[in-house]
Amino acid sequence: MTFFTSGDGTNLFYNDWGNGKPVVLLGTAMMSSRMWEFQASFLAAHGFRCVTYDRRGCGRSDQPWEGYDYDTLADDLAALLEHLDVVDVTLVGYAVGGGEAVRYLSRHGTDRISRLALVGSTTPFMMKAPDNPEGLDPELFEGLTEGMVKDRPRWAAGLATQFFGGADGGPDRSPLSPELTNWFAELALDCSPRAALEIYRTLFATDQRSEITKITLPTLIVHGTADAGAPFRLCGEATAALMPGSAFIRYEGAAHGLFATHADRFNADLLAFSAE
Repeated sequence: MTFFTSGDGTNLFYNDWGNGKPVVLLGTAMMSSRMWEFQASFLAAHGFRCVTYDRRGCGRSDQPWEGYDYDTLADDLAALLEHLDVVDVTLVGYAVGGGEAVRYLSRHGTDRISRLALVGSTTPFMMKAPDNPEGLDPELFEGLTEGMVKDRPRWAAGLATQFFGGADGGPDRSPLSPELTNWFAELALDCSPRAALEIYRTLFATDQRSEITKITLPTLIVHGTADAGAPFRLCGEATAALMPGSAFIRYEGAAHGLFATHADRFNADLLAFSAE
């Protein structure tokens, strides 16, 4: 297995497949790089160098107690890009990976990055505040974390139904097989309890509105209109509004897990964007 070491000594696992222009994929809050089952091989087979890695606390990477804020996660990404010495990167941030990508750009600049894709991104600001009245009430976060702490396997299984089926999702609404849905739920458990809690805290409470307005890279925003994990209006539409030059693709009826439920369409959109 391949690892690199971050600035604070954390060992992080990565995959580096294919040859060509690099595409770096940043995943959801708790899943490892195995979530890119349908994208990594596809991109590598279509002439790209596809890099995926397990965020700290997740998958095959170390599981330290600290370091789940965006600054540290962005520094981990910077260490990976420096380790591989890649440039002209298409950086794809999915869910919390979107916030991670935005913080990388504001913290480390654009020397290595040529294009940005924000997919189901939790940006720009999810928590309710006086200047963000449509945000989610902090009590929702407390309820979420309570279920996570009490019975994480049950919590993950319940979350998977909305992740792939939408706000009113259930096993019968997901376009995925029960086996595939269960496998993705198991990936979410391959994460330390501390990492799960703190990564969710970071994506929920971090305001990135000012950071997003400073991004000048060509940017693609992809978001499902039935996304319950990163609500469409609060996240997808709000992010696009702060980036008037971006390309915004709406997936009608798609839930948060469109990388799996709409894999063929998403692969085609990502391939076209990365090849521009």
